[in-house]
Amino acid sequence: MPDTTAHTSVGDRVREFRLIRDYSLTQLSTRSNVSRSMISMVETGDRAASPAIVGALARALGVTVSVLHGQPYVQMLQADQLDALLGPITSALDSWDIPPDDDLPPRTLDEIATTTTQVARQRAAGEFSAVAEALPELISVLSVAAQDAAPGRDRERAHNMLAEVSRTTAIVAYRLGYMGLARQALARMAASAPHSGDPRQVAVERYERAVMTHAETARPDRGVALVRQALRDLDDDGEPSTMAVRGTLLLRASALSAASEDHSAAGDWLGEARELAEAGAAADAAAELPGARYALAFGNLNVKLGELDMAIYRDDHEQAVRVASEVRWPDNYQPTRVAGFLIRRAAAEAWTARGKEALKSLQEARDLAPMLTRYHPEVHETVGTLLRARQRAGEDLRQFAEWSGV
Repeated sequence: MPDTTAHTSVGDRVREFRLIRDYSLTQLSTRSNVSRSMISMVETGDRAASPAIVGALARALGVTVSVLHGQPYVQMLQADQLDALLGPITSALDSWDIPPDDDLPPRTLDEIATTTTQVARQRAAGEFSAVAEALPELISVLSVAAQDAAPGRDRERAHNMLAEVSRTTAIVAYRLGYMGLARQALARMAASAPHSGDPRQVAVERYERAVMTHAETARPDRGVALVRQALRDLDDDGEPSTMAVRGTLLLRASALSAASEDHSAAGDWLGEARELAEAGAAADAAAELPGARYALAFGNLNVKLGELDMAIYRDDHEQAVRVASEVRWPDNYQPTRVAGFLIRRAAAEAWTARGKEALKSLQEARDLAPMLTRYHPEVHETVGTLLRARQRAGEDLRQFAEWSGV
């Protein structure tokens, strides 16, 4: 008997919204510039819904990409007791210019910096619950500090930390599928970054906004415009931190161009990133190691991951598997980065009939970063693909599907 495990895929949601809009396959094809046959195969689960296709269909249907992915996963959030933590974060962001009601003990900027660093590390490790629990008080304390600090270095430092904490809030909200909260947090980052005395913070905010803009509006061209602006305004001063930011921006532009199916531009952006990585390797042997560079890592390894993204956007899963096989990770690399790679590799493996390898990749991602993996929409899609491909799912796959909420 066919597997009866219930799973609502991107294809199911595309069909649902198509019928709500009263579009025929032909009409949706015309609006989205995706072929009628491709839409039909996506709806039936016979073809992968690549990021480029999901974006095009989301624009044509008038919804966000996150809606087509089914986010947020409310029941899972409730089960993990994460939903109750989001309200206080929203309140703290709303009350940025109001002193907190609680009589919080006075804290020096050094003490606040210690907590800020700890929360950033927890975010990098995918410990979303711990991060969400710490954010409300940290946002409140930093908001007051940014207003009360004496003009000069202390005020810049407070704004720098507030920008980074706001970014952490945006990233966690984005990962959990709460795009409104993510946008609210990014707006707070945008307000603080220019006062931080660090032009790289301004560029990082534009990078994050490019990611959110694509996810929310399915308009990669707007994301590319933000990246261009960030690169234009951030001088290349030769500092390793600046190189990390500029390189990350180039790779984001490559991915966004590929999402627009402008593969020529994607290749050009990737070529620039490769040149920067090669030039920086001699000057900075630690370029590929994770560090305190705005939680951004850039080097030849990251360029290889950019090649993987391009293959996925082209729907060339065999090439994606080949590129993934060439990736070698340094020891003690950021767990969420490795997990994100494993999730992408699993998708390519699933669509090239490598079911056992795909499940193994997903299990490795879960071991490294459980929260990231559990709430990642691509995990849900890949698990659904694996379930549909089997007459009867094995126990390991059934257990993983249940754990991931599929």
